[in-house]
Amino acid sequence: MSQLPPLLWLQAFESAARTLSFTAAGLELGVTQAAISQRIRLLEDRLGQKLFVRHPRSLTLTPAGQAWLPSIHDAFSRISEGTSEVFGATSERPVTLRATPIIQQSWLAPRLVALHRQKPHILLRLVSAIWPDDFGPEGADIEIRYGRGEWSGLEMLPLGDEQLLPVCSPALAGTLAAPEDLAGHTLLHAVGFGVGWPGWLQAAGVPHLEADCLSLSCDNQVMTLALASQGGGVALTHRRLLDQREDLVAPFDIDVPSDERFWLVRPSKRQVRVEANEVWEWLSSSL
Repeated sequence: MSQLPPLLWLQAFESAARTLSFTAAGLELGVTQAAISQRIRLLEDRLGQKLFVRHPRSLTLTPAGQAWLPSIHDAFSRISEGTSEVFGATSERPVTLRATPIIQQSWLAPRLVALHRQKPHILLRLVSAIWPDDFGPEGADIEIRYGRGEWSGLEMLPLGDEQLLPVCSPALAGTLAAPEDLAGHTLLHAVGFGVGWPGWLQAAGVPHLEADCLSLSCDNQVMTLALASQGGGVALTHRRLLDQREDLVAPFDIDVPSDERFWLVRPSKRQVRVEANEVWEWLSSSL
């Protein structure tokens, strides 16, 4: 069993061999043409033989590829038949929705509850990602990303402008009457944001106060807000996210605009399934 190539490589070969196109295989499997090409190259390296002859505008199978393809077809057919026999035949496939954990908790969760009540026939699969690289080449039917929108090959809708402001527990907020009162307290940093504490302190008129504060950094906003809610310091968050929290308050009504924002995105060239389009339209209507 350990000698078998990874299933993703075999899927790429089967689809590309059937369509004689890396681009068509990518559309079928929901990944980029480059991802298919890479998987085929890794598969050929593993097997020690070329499977395709790459022409300028087309593909053909090598003799080895032609000889191997029937076995791959038979293997996938047996897997499909066995799955239907054990679990029942079904053509349903969930709509994969990928988002950062913080937007899942705050913005997405109530909308998905309403979606499920009105459209219970749609199967959903929710996947978490923090950084843009985490979204990866595999893709999802729909994603919610955070950034400046500088991604190619995607249809994008902004969730709106973003402003960041400090938040903390109600008890700690009671001791903070002005930005100067942050001195001696812990500033909770979520790394990777274009606008952070230096930008907010500048806007609040106390740019040098950071030197008088303690510091704690996390790689995601979920953790900074969790620490802030427990009295562990003061975090920056998006104003839209504060509306969904009862355990956090804003001690100052001073915010700073960000050129980054949350985006609803989906691949622009992939054929869209009916269910995935229903989810897209539902989320788009709530922007």
